[in-house]
Amino acid sequence: MENSKIIDELLSRGVGEFIDPNGTFRKKLETNPNEIVIKLGVDPNRPDIHIGHAVILRKLRKFQDMGCKVIFLIGDFTAQIGDPTGKSKIRPEIDQMEVNKNMQTYLDQVGKILKTEQSVFSWIRNSDWFVSINDIIAPDNRTINIKSGDQTITTPPLPASDILNKAEFWVETRMQKININNYSLINLMAILRRITYGRIIERDMFQDRIIKGEPVFMHEMLYPIFQGIDSDVLANIYGSCDLEVGGTDQHFNMLVGREVMEMNKKVPQAVLSFKLLEGLDGKEKMSKSLDNYVGITDEPNDMYGKIMSIPDSSIVNYFELCTYTPNESIEEIKETLKNGKENPKNIKMQLARQIVEEYHGKEKANDAEENFTKTFSKGEIPKDMETISVASVKEIPEALCSNNFVASKGEFTRLLKQNAVTNLETNKKVLSLEEFTTGAYRIGAHRFVKIDIK
Repeated sequence: MENSKIIDELLSRGVGEFIDPNGTFRKKLETNPNEIVIKLGVDPNRPDIHIGHAVILRKLRKFQDMGCKVIFLIGDFTAQIGDPTGKSKIRPEIDQMEVNKNMQTYLDQVGKILKTEQSVFSWIRNSDWFVSINDIIAPDNRTINIKSGDQTITTPPLPASDILNKAEFWVETRMQKININNYSLINLMAILRRITYGRIIERDMFQDRIIKGEPVFMHEMLYPIFQGIDSDVLANIYGSCDLEVGGTDQHFNMLVGREVMEMNKKVPQAVLSFKLLEGLDGKEKMSKSLDNYVGITDEPNDMYGKIMSIPDSSIVNYFELCTYTPNESIEEIKETLKNGKENPKNIKMQLARQIVEEYHGKEKANDAEENFTKTFSKGEIPKDMETISVASVKEIPEALCSNNFVASKGEFTRLLKQNAVTNLETNKKVLSLEEFTTGAYRIGAHRFVKIDIK
């Protein structure tokens, strides 16, 4: 495929909207892709990446293959504020320890899709520029070594409140130690003078709350501005911030980034927003909180089974957003489904195999398909089921949660009430904890487990 066609597909497939006035970004992509810096911002409020997130990551991998550098911006500061995007309710603030834990999970998993070589990948936390020396809680009674010419002077133990102790600890805890201008209230006020209240409050989620008489807090209204400042800072650190990518629900925030960069006399970033992948229900956006997701680290059999559970109406969208199937082939699949030339189940099996192969390899994908066929078409009990051991039936809900067979005890209770738990050896529905015995079970539509009750 010639370069212009590759770029055409990059900027159109799965894309909701692309903002690039005067074609500035495209021209640079065509002529100097190695100088391009692309920003993806993530608030690590929940651990793990699902294939909805991967829609964007897979697109970024294509940009990396052309030589572009991807900056994975961890919003550890903004995560504690909560982006109101798509939320009709206030998102709770996240504890910093939880943010750090989730942040590491993201970084461990992103390498499954993106290249992580320094030439095409970098990551950074926005607390580097939003957290000041006065915000730092330094260790108490710490000595500091200060170089003076050829000599090193050691201070006496300094209290946590000492400004020298705090300054040293602030520097030690920054990822980025150069080109950082910590954003003060003065910097923020300079930006706020040029962004109107009406510009922010026009957002649908705020209007919905106002109509319902629900509160809209100022820290939520400032979120898009903080996100815009991130783009401005990245341009300072990396020389440019040429493109910001995100879901269509992030489009407003990314446009504010253009405004902030223009205020500071920088070339404003282009904006590429992607269609949102619907969840397994075929209705709501894929989300861990709605338990309608496929995690990129899901076990192959579970991943395959989840994909097979999507409604037929989602097949084409999943092919477009979750696979590298050529556009021409997707059009053929669309036509085949429309004309009823083939059973949608067979096409869905192709989809499931492709997605599992992408994250687990061809061999595991073939095994998952074989296991699915035996289990659901021939009624056999799947092989290689995980076994969990419990001392009594009372421990089963907690054991299923801790081993990721259910998201919560509440979900387990709900599955029991919905007749969605089956004893595979008796082929009978399990309606209460007391009915569990040692044996193999199907939990929901596609999760299988052996339970050993001691």
